[in-house]
Amino acid sequence: MLSKRMFETDFRTALEEELRRRDMTIKELAEQSGIPLATLYKISSGEVDVRLSTVKKIVLVLEQKHPPFVAVIAAKFLLDELEGHGITVRDKVYQIRGYTANSIEECIIAAVMAEKEGAAGIICAPVLASMVEKVVDVPVAIMKPKAATVLDALDVVARRLGA
Repeated sequence: MLSKRMFETDFRTALEEELRRRDMTIKELAEQSGIPLATLYKISSGEVDVRLSTVKKIVLVLEQKHPPFVAVIAAKFLLDELEGHGITVRDKVYQIRGYTANSIEECIIAAVMAEKEGAAGIICAPVLASMVEKVVDVPVAIMKPKAATVLDALDVVARRLGA
């Protein structure tokens, strides 16, 4: 782990070890961190002292807490069916992380929590999407029920009406 190792040795050595461990190039680190390639080369060669803001950017890339994910806000029964699924976009795999919600208030709280935890996007019910879009800065998509889902619900209502 870079942040621990850099206190045991110098930053340059810790960075080189971490890049080697991850089989990552300085160029890849520059692309992912937004730090100019020239700056990273100067740091890795020992030409310049690294700034705290640069260390933070590097640590954010190299010590991501969670794999990238898309949040789905829904009732628990639906989330159980989605467990283990993911999507791939431009060779990057996004896991599905469910956020259980049973009220509008819980949905808004779940959306804010998902964004805070690093969600790349949020999927929610159509009635909530416009509200969620107003409180988060990530893409929001709606879950559109299929006709079969509505027909199944009609069967349930019919059974209950006949009971």
